[in-house]
Amino acid sequence: MRGVLAAVLVTIVVGLAWAGTATAGGAADPATATAAPDASEPKMTIAQAAILGVVEGVTEYLPVSSTGHLLVTQRLMDIGTTEADKTAADAYAVVIQLGAILAIVILYWSRLMSLVRGLVGRDAEGRRVLIGVVVAFVPAAVIGVAGESTIKDVLFGAWPVVAAWFVGGVALLIMVRVGILPTGDGDEPLSTDEDDAADMMESIIVADDDPGRQKRTRVALGMITPQQALIIGLAQCLAMWPGTSRSLVTIVAAVLVGLRLSAAVEFSFLLGLGTLSAATMLDLAKHGGEIVDTFGVAAPVVGFVAALVSAVVAVRWMVTYLQRHSLAIFGWYRIGVALLVGVLLVTGTITSAA
Repeated sequence: MRGVLAAVLVTIVVGLAWAGTATAGGAADPATATAAPDASEPKMTIAQAAILGVVEGVTEYLPVSSTGHLLVTQRLMDIGTTEADKTAADAYAVVIQLGAILAIVILYWSRLMSLVRGLVGRDAEGRRVLIGVVVAFVPAAVIGVAGESTIKDVLFGAWPVVAAWFVGGVALLIMVRVGILPTGDGDEPLSTDEDDAADMMESIIVADDDPGRQKRTRVALGMITPQQALIIGLAQCLAMWPGTSRSLVTIVAAVLVGLRLSAAVEFSFLLGLGTLSAATMLDLAKHGGEIVDTFGVAAPVVGFVAALVSAVVAVRWMVTYLQRHSLAIFGWYRIGVALLVGVLLVTGTITSAA
């Protein structure tokens, strides 16, 4: 199973390199460089829409940054590189998340129904998780709305993405190496005691007799406290820097405050459902018409379907993989893709301008 995602991630890297070569070759042709595009045709082909959909679906919930991958992929395909279509392209990269959102709804329907029952007072565990998701959502909602323009103007460039990829990859490998992040839940004791959940914020930083520090009892998702959720939500704000990865920072934060790895991953998915839905609806309301005018209807629909299918596959793989393995593979991938995109930038294949 490890080989399956490794193959997917390698395919993305190879695809980026191939697309970069093709783009560079096309730019060298004067006829191509001076040819005026047909304004009556959509500025995104069905094939390009499908590629962006797969990139979004595969990378949205993996700790590798979907925003960074989409930004670089758009650069390589010459989408959103002009003032005429930049706004629509940026909005499309957000709206395409609808497919990934629906994937979580499908895969975690039972958990979502538990949250609904908790809302009406019929499921105590569902109520605790729902409160946790709401509390964790608030910091990003406030900071995201307040700093949206600044974030897009300053951080939406290829070099900031490369830096975030590399730093995040190194940090992830260090945390796995020293045992801060556990290797799967197979050997990780599970507690469903509410007292453990309440005391975890204090006990997680107290040394014990286990030199590996991986045998510490961690709580299940149903035991999450508002305090733990708030810390996870604050950590999520770091992911507003493209390339950082919302999944990475929320999973790491959840483990650090005491959730077992599987619970951290699931909470990251549920929190993403709320965060991504809010961002998608906001951009759809602001730029929905512009997306259709620039890219047509067929391309966004194809991108949505591609994102949905690939997200289902990626999430299922990740959940299974992390039952017995660490997050180290994602650290190595982040470093590798950072170096690759760095080469593309240095050689002038793509530009860093936001």
